[in-house]
Amino acid sequence: MTTPPARPVITDATERQRYEAHLDGELAGVLEYVVKHGRLALVHTEVLPAHEGQGIGSGLVRHALDDARRRQLRVIAICPYVQAYLTRHPEDEDIVVGRTA
Repeated sequence: MTTPPARPVITDATERQRYEAHLDGELAGVLEYVVKHGRLALVHTEVLPAHEGQGIGSGLVRHALDDARRRQLRVIAICPYVQAYLTRHPEDEDIVVGRTA
């Protein structure tokens, strides 16, 4: 019987203005952000090559959107990956106030 893949632990590294995903204590990916004027701008998502295809990027975006909702922040989607995620998950559009190309 195979064990299911480990789920990333996602934290808010506020001092670095980014969400960080760790797998087994190792950094697997980040989602950089800027908070200003009641808005959470999601700037750049990066998953380390060894962890691509494991849902790390989606997990980071999901965590960021949930955090924005919890903190009553509006979201500005700057990162192309975040924009693509929102296209696949239109149920989150209610907190999105902007997208940049």
